[in-house]
Amino acid sequence: MSNPRLELGAAGEQLAAAHLERAGYRILARNVRAGGVEMDLVAARGRLRAFVEVKTRRGRSHGHPAEAVDRRKQARLLRGATAWLREHPLRGGRVRFDVVTVELHPDGSSELLHWPGAFDASDAEWTRTPGGR
Repeated sequence: MSNPRLELGAAGEQLAAAHLERAGYRILARNVRAGGVEMDLVAARGRLRAFVEVKTRRGRSHGHPAEAVDRRKQARLLRGATAWLREHPLRGGRVRFDVVTVELHPDGSSELLHWPGAFDASDAEWTRTPGGR
């Protein structure tokens, strides 16, 4: 039995991975779980590790896809990246959190936007601090 939502997400992740590879990134992991969090893509370019959240939509009835990466989601991604890096240490490199949005149009075309450094650890971390920001 097919799941249209999962198929939509997989299509967006495939487009995002292809875009990143064309931009010189190497995909290290897809749909990996670490720290109880599923991360869409982990990519590398030189000594940079990018944890990439991919949001795919068929329209904007629920807003722009990037809006779904809210503070709560950012905190989860930070937790997952921290756990992943414990298992795959990065010595002397940088870590970045990117968002790739993919909008699939009825005519078969798509629009992809890559948001490098969409948020950083200090943006996400405050959600776990008592009282918030």
